[in-house]
Formats: sequence, structure tokens, C-alpha cells
Amino acid sequence: MTELGNRLKEAREAKGLSLDDLQEITKIQKRYLVGIEEGNYEMMPGKFYVRAFIKQYCEAVGLDSEEIFEQYKSNVPVTHQEELPELSRVQTRKTVSASQSKIIDMLPKILGGVVVIGVAVLIYVWVSNAMGDSKNEQAEDTKQSENVGFNESEEFSKEKEPKETDTHKEAAKPNEEEKDEPIAEEVEQELKVINSSGKNSTYELKNTDAFTVKLVSSGEPWVGITNGNGSYLYQGTLKVDEEKELDVKDESVVILNLGRAQDVEIYVNNEKLEYAISPTEVLSQKITIQFTKADSSSTQ
Repeated sequence: MTELGNRLKEAREAKGLSLDDLQEITKIQKRYLVGIEEGNYEMMPGKFYVRAFIKQYCEAVGLDSEEIFEQYKSNVPVTHQEELPELSRVQTRKTVSASQSKIIDMLPKILGGVVVIGVAVLIYVWVSNAMGDSKNEQAEDTKQSENVGFNESEEFSKEKEPKETDTHKEAAKPNEEEKDEPIAEEVEQELKVINSSGKNSTYELKNTDAFTVKLVSSGEPWVGITNGNGSYLYQGTLKVDEEKELDVKDESVVILNLGRAQDVEIYVNNEKLEYAISPTEVLSQKITIQFTKADSSSTQ
């Protein structure tokens, strides 16, 4: 067994994962995982797969793969671009050229369709504007005729209207004052990123006295949740479509260690947490949430 194999095995056992668990997380056959731990790379399909398998192994047990490759580069075979099969490159070029030719052939039809649609839209707008102007002119004429016919009667009705008494005016004042009273605004919670670097990101949660964390799995990610003292609140591998929710309002700091972060969504008080670091680029992430509980007076 190599030094690299020992390091990977120790990290796996520290996570409480068996080789079968690791096979489910990484989708790598168990015999290849055993070969990685024993340093037996001859059984692998090729050097390229050795590095790819080691990288997936590291991400599943929470190790930085780039750091591992640098530290144990003497134990990891080096791959070169020319080792990739020539056949795949030839097929890719043929596929691209064929798709490009189809697009070029369809361009005249597409442009013709765009021109026809544009002309139809212009005609529709012109007709709509013409009809609208005609309706506006008719409405204006009708309004003017109505004003001419009823001006005198309106003047007569104004003279007959009784004047509003001072009592009525004074009675209306309390209602006006009630309308001017300010309405208290409800303060929404604030969840924002403080900093992020590498695989680590830190968030701040405030303006609320509630603190729940819900995980929704779309794959089979490994999750470890601890408080600020390092005590585990939850750890394990979630199944597909499984949800896990924790009420952690008594904790000021909650830390989430994720393997295969692209397979899990995080909700804080039912607000979806947006990853500060892309989970498709960094699969293994450490997310820290600092909770500042709101004063009861500020939330009322």
C-alpha cells in the first residue's frame, strides 16, 4: 500500500464510510477503489482514469484533490493529451462540421421567416394605430357635445347644493388624522455571503429569531453538519429525493460539510441558499452560517 493509499483510506474511515458506501457516492466500481488504496494501478483502464478516480475519491471524503496530486505526485501516473484515443477526436470534428453545414443550409429559410413575421407585425401595428385614432376622435366629439348640453344644468345644481357645515368638517378631521398614522413595516430576514475562498464560504443570517436548515437531495451526497464547538448535529449519505430538516435556532454557528454539493439544495428558513462557489466546479464544500438572533422589539 502506498502513502497516497494510506492517506485516502484514513480519510474514508474518518468519515465512517465503507468501500460500499464510497462506491455508491462516486459510482466507481469497488475493485477500482481497492486498487487506488493499494496503489495497484495496473488494473485500471488507463492512466487518465487513475487520476479521474483519485479526484472523485478525494472529493467524496472531503480532501482537496489538487493538494493531494501535488503532495503525492510521485505516486500518481502522469497523463498526456496524446494518450486520448485518436478516434474520438476525428469523430468530434466530423460531427461539428456536419452540424455547421445544416445550420448554413437553413439560414435562408430562417431569415425569410423573420422578414415575413416583421412585415406582419408592422401591418398589425399600423392598423391598430389607425383604428385607435378614429375611436379617439369619435370619443372627443361625443364628450364635447355632452359638455355643451349640460353646462347650464350643472351650474343650476351647484347653486342648489347646500354648503358643507363646519360641524361636518370638524367630524372629518379625526379620520384624516387616522389615515396619517404610520404603519409598522415587517422586517424580513437577511441571508448574505460574507466571504468565500477555495471550497470555503461563510454566510450571515440576521433579522430573524428562527433558524432551520433543510437539505433536499437530487442524488446521493454525503453531508456532515456540526455546530461551532465541532459537535455533530447530523452526518450521513442522503438518498435521491430525500429531505433532511434541522431546527438549530439555539446555535450561533452551523457548519455544513458537503460531498457532491451539486446533488443537494440548501434552504435556510425556507429561503434557498445560493452557492457562493459553483457546486459543479467544486464538489466538496464547507459552508459556515453565522446566526445573529433578532431582538424581539425589532421584529414586531
